[in-house]
Amino acid sequence: MAERGRPRGFDRDVALRRAMEVFWERGYDGASMTDLTTAMGINSPSLYAAFGDKEALFRAAVELYGRTEGSRTARALREEPTAYAAIEAMLRDNITVYTDPGLPHGCMVVLAGATYTTRTAAVREFLVEARRHTTADIRARLDRGVADGDLKPGTDSAALAAFYSTVLFGLSIQARDDVDHAELSATVDSALQVLSAATT
Repeated sequence: MAERGRPRGFDRDVALRRAMEVFWERGYDGASMTDLTTAMGINSPSLYAAFGDKEALFRAAVELYGRTEGSRTARALREEPTAYAAIEAMLRDNITVYTDPGLPHGCMVVLAGATYTTRTAAVREFLVEARRHTTADIRARLDRGVADGDLKPGTDSAALAAFYSTVLFGLSIQARDDVDHAELSATVDSALQVLSAATT
């Protein structure tokens, strides 16, 4: 017997993926419950039973984003052999996702909470903290570059991390404004000149 309030054939993973895309495209405030349930193919009782309230669904969607399309930054910082290669891969891999015609443009973590009210302050802070975490991860990778000897001693990793996170987040906004891949790539080329000056 099917669980009450949950239609037969309900697939939680598929539904969450669809919710993620709605939040990514429309933002937290812009995504209505009707938008979400329609995209997810479920009714409101099923949504609440499976995910809790809208904020809990959003947090789950952001977590999914971080494991899928939003994973490029973590992968680049973790796997690339030098700090320069890591920052370059982070920027280039992300603009490929940001401009993918099959996905909402830009970064969900940057754009989904761009507008907020006091009622949604917790959502805004959740996304702010995620972005701070990205900046901290970039700084840690740059510090590792100094320790490994591929960046000059005395390199200001805090300033560079702030710079590259600003570039990354700005690329997201430009992608949402339909700036194309080639133009974003040119921006990345210019940004990388800053890091070239710090390489050994």
